[in-house]
Amino acid sequence: MSDWRVWTAQVDDADTLVALEALAFGGRSWGGDSVKASFVASGVTVLFGGLAKDSAGPLGFVLWRDLGEQAEILTIGVVPDARRSGLGEALLEAAVQAARNGGAEKMFLEVDAANAAALGLYMQAGFKTIGARKKYYRDGGDAAVMALDL
Repeated sequence: MSDWRVWTAQVDDADTLVALEALAFGGRSWGGDSVKASFVASGVTVLFGGLAKDSAGPLGFVLWRDLGEQAEILTIGVVPDARRSGLGEALLEAAVQAARNGGAEKMFLEVDAANAAALGLYMQAGFKTIGARKKYYRDGGDAAVMALDL
């Protein structure tokens, strides 16, 4: 994990985020307009992650929202070539720590109920499944609702 660095994206990084999100999610992408809108949404922070020794740019991202006493992970994405490398964990840890530092007491998220790798990442970080959202995704997939006490 020490090979990764995480930094806060700036509004002028919107096109980079759009490209990363499309690469990470393919057919389940939010789409460019929705991704760009995340930069101006109230309380949303975008964190990029990449190799500490490489200036090539980000290989992953997390969007999280500060809701005061609560926080919400909106999405985490890692490009296919960087998956299972610890980057998703580093991004998640950075968002959780930022939410804690901001005074949040609980963090929530929805995750594809069929995505075993993502479920494992969140459970390893201490998230617990608290519910489900049937047909949450455009393709009809279900989501697990998870929460973490901060």
